[in-house]
Amino acid sequence: MANSIKSVAGRKKMLPRREPYWDRIEAGSFLGYRKLNDGTGTWIARWRTEEGSQKYCALGSHQTYDDAAKAAREWFVQCSGGSTETVDVEEACKRYVADRRTEKGDATAKDAEGRFKRLVFGTKFGRIKLSALKTAHITDWRNAMVERNNRDDEDDDPDADRRAKDSANRNLATLKAALNLGYRMGLIASTAQWDRVMAYEGVSKRRDVSLTMADRKRLIAAATPDLTTFLQAMLLTGCRPGELASSTVGDLHPAGLLTVTGKTGRRTIPLSPRALALLKSSAGQRDILEPLLTRSGAAWTRFEWRDAFRDARKAASLPDTVVMYSLRHVAISEMLVSGMDPMTVSKIAGTSIEMISRHYGHLIRDKVVAQLAKVKAL
Repeated sequence: MANSIKSVAGRKKMLPRREPYWDRIEAGSFLGYRKLNDGTGTWIARWRTEEGSQKYCALGSHQTYDDAAKAAREWFVQCSGGSTETVDVEEACKRYVADRRTEKGDATAKDAEGRFKRLVFGTKFGRIKLSALKTAHITDWRNAMVERNNRDDEDDDPDADRRAKDSANRNLATLKAALNLGYRMGLIASTAQWDRVMAYEGVSKRRDVSLTMADRKRLIAAATPDLTTFLQAMLLTGCRPGELASSTVGDLHPAGLLTVTGKTGRRTIPLSPRALALLKSSAGQRDILEPLLTRSGAAWTRFEWRDAFRDARKAASLPDTVVMYSLRHVAISEMLVSGMDPMTVSKIAGTSIEMISRHYGHLIRDKVVAQLAKVKAL
């Protein structure tokens, strides 16, 4: 052939045609270039099986012959491993779900499928061919989960970043399992691209930030009057700081209920007599559209409560790990220790029973053990 597909000049001189111009890589392995009418072209690989049939793989657009040849060789290695299929990440994940259903049952399959539906299926990442999947793709996918979760958390929860990374680790492990199955099935020639993606370290256990009653009293004593009301409301309701800061006077019901809106939506919670008295005093005679909790007469902002809390924390000689959100954890812990059932606590706090069990399960167990110790069955 006068014009070789190896050079840009040679490809430019070729006439457009449907049948690719072929170049032999090695015995039974060919790289082709299909010249299009608009002057551009696409690359295609061809593999001859042991039975003599021809298999093809569309390689798409590549700037250079060397890039196309590299992609073709990766497919040839896969073919030599027993599979000529070209599948994307989404298809590999679907096959993993089917495999788990057969091997482990519906529960395991549904867990994996739920993760993939949220993070892979119907996404740009899911459409990447296994042969084109790179370490950077998987790393970006992992990091995006953490960035998205952190953007969703608006209340400076000190544990939010750790939780997001812990969740990303579990999703990454499931993805790797699916890709490893694809490797064992011969759908990709190597595991190197995802082997290099490491899980986040030291994020499996939540940071234990506890505040004794003496700590709480010292913190409140060091706070400004407006912040004191805010801190007490946190401890008496278990709400997120953003939920209380956005509440209006009209959200407080005289019957002892408070309607808050936050990251989990809108909910109405019951108030203890002490909490109701505190919030009624804070509301005063202001209009129903005015903020329920105020700082110098205006609604609190995230940065204002963060800075005010930092000053109070320093004055109270508490560690830097203690932040505004820590009071929510204290409130939830006290509810559980007092004997309130976890389902009720989860509804008041606006979180899942799963989260309550995962992060406060030790408190529930300790309470049950103490109760069991009083049972005289023998």
